[in-house]
Amino acid sequence: MNLSSPSLVDLTAAVRQRASELGFELCGVAPAVRPDGFDWLQRWLEQGFEGEMHYLPRRESAYEHPSGVLPVVRSVVMLGMNYWARDEGRGARGEQKVRNVGRVASYARGSRDYHDVLRERLKSLADLLHEQRPGCRTRVCVDTAPLLERDFGKLAGLGWFGKNTMLINKRIGSWFFLAALLTDVELQPDEPHHTSHCGTCTRCLDACPTDAFVEPYVLDARKCISYLTIELRDRPIPIELRSPMGDWIFGCDVCQDVCPWNRKAPSSAESAFTPREQLHPANLEWLLSLDQAGFEAAFAGTPMHRTGRAALLRNAAISLGNSGAPHALPALERALLDDEPLVREAAEWALALVRRSREGGHSNST
Repeated sequence: MNLSSPSLVDLTAAVRQRASELGFELCGVAPAVRPDGFDWLQRWLEQGFEGEMHYLPRRESAYEHPSGVLPVVRSVVMLGMNYWARDEGRGARGEQKVRNVGRVASYARGSRDYHDVLRERLKSLADLLHEQRPGCRTRVCVDTAPLLERDFGKLAGLGWFGKNTMLINKRIGSWFFLAALLTDVELQPDEPHHTSHCGTCTRCLDACPTDAFVEPYVLDARKCISYLTIELRDRPIPIELRSPMGDWIFGCDVCQDVCPWNRKAPSSAESAFTPREQLHPANLEWLLSLDQAGFEAAFAGTPMHRTGRAALLRNAAISLGNSGAPHALPALERALLDDEPLVREAAEWALALVRRSREGGHSNST
């Protein structure tokens, strides 16, 4: 089909209009091609930077082409939805003003899991294609499919790769969720984003508390606080990385907080992403008091449910230890009796740290 044909142009315009009505601030179309980032992914995996995320090498071949997700795919509609909510509890560079509480990454503080919110909107967008092209094939993707979303976001003209590996858009920065709608319908592709606008800036690299960036554009996930607090669910966090975690208990925003492109980021209009009061910030002693039923009641249907109770309480214990606050001792002492070995081990480490802090010591290496 000729790319300039009115039917193709009109349908693509209708998709964009519908995406905007559904709350997506960004929408672009990329052709279904082999992404340039696949070769980079292979080299990254060869170095073991994925850590315990074994699903990545297991599905490696599927990332080579979007047909690994939808065999008949011809077009990839890439969408971005802003989740940023201004945090009055932080300073200009993201520092927490209140001590002895835990920080949660901005994307995870809402009342609903973003996977569910975006899938619902994507299905509504897919309905438009099915109405206009009966019998067409579609597949919605939010994070979990073997698709290199950043690459297709760049191909669809949504932005460029920052040195912190995030996709950055000139208008809304990097505070947005990426989602994709794959289809066998031919749509008019956008011009790829060819330029980078990071210049000589290295603020994101310099600010990383755990030095997780091997070099610009390369992240060693095994040292990333987001990986440590979310993906590393079944084992203790390495001792040498606990102190640099500070008060982060689920994810991390540091490399985005310091990015100049995020200075004027607009706030999200999506109510599902409005921060919940109990996570703004999170009371660590309350978290350590949660049994399984309490954890389910507090976090079912939210992004924080993903990490599970044991890992979340492990993170809370480490954060309490890093606070050095004497009033944390009773909560940590109770956590020594937790059913989960992961929680008990973290509480023991944190107790030792708080007690040394009271005695005037500064070592936290054991």
